[in-house]
Amino acid sequence: MGKPKQSKLNHLQSQLGANEVVSARWLRAHGYSTGLVARYVRSGWLKSPARGIYTAPWVTDLGWESVLRSLQQRDGLRLHVGGRFALAWQGHEHYLRLGESPVITLYGNDRPPGWLAELPMQGKFLYVGAGPFPPTEPVSSDDADAEALYREGLASLDTSSNGEPVVMSTVERAMLELCAAKANTALVLEADALMQGLAGLRSELVQRLLGRCRSVQAKRLFLALAERHSHAWASKLDLEAVDLGRGNRALVEGGRLDRKYQITLPRELDEVLG
Repeated sequence: MGKPKQSKLNHLQSQLGANEVVSARWLRAHGYSTGLVARYVRSGWLKSPARGIYTAPWVTDLGWESVLRSLQQRDGLRLHVGGRFALAWQGHEHYLRLGESPVITLYGNDRPPGWLAELPMQGKFLYVGAGPFPPTEPVSSDDADAEALYREGLASLDTSSNGEPVVMSTVERAMLELCAAKANTALVLEADALMQGLAGLRSELVQRLLGRCRSVQAKRLFLALAERHSHAWASKLDLEAVDLGRGNRALVEGGRLDRKYQITLPRELDEVLG
């Protein structure tokens, strides 16, 4: 009995890199019983930083990248980093949150496990929900899936020094995800500041994502801000192919009506040079 168990342990340790994590769900699916895992933990061969998640004993700092990779690649969950954090990670953040821990905004149709909120790590995960796009297949960071990811407005990006990628929204999709959030003056002003720096968006991808986006608010706000900043890519869009719904939408109270896109925008925008 000792040899098979030792062999299983060696195989498991070979799966764990410098700071990789594995879930109890993954361990069960690969033949590691609850009792065997408990024995590994008691013997110091595995460490459990939170109920339901395990690392190699030498791991001291968990990174959000390794946790997300485990969810995406090992557990096959339809989750990706999107919205505000994806924009910030790709260099688009309109102000520095000095002294604040990062908030990693997760989108997708699979709710993350409870242990995600209990991990002892810098920063925290915030599950936003499905977001404004239809469900995707479980995401992967394999090179062979690059084109499939692109069609969904997703990309496999290297996020750490070890070169291990995670799946994240492209800037185009992340901006639409941000624009779909609960509207208030602060959100619109933030989206406007970010949009000002997005002169390099890919019009063909924007067109595709506008056609797939299910949030009328997100599409109207995105387009109104793009037009406000006179981005060249925005002039190439076929708006007749985009369903923008009907009727006025009040994003903020006491705002001014953008007659073209039929949304109320904060009057503070008039005081900001586009």
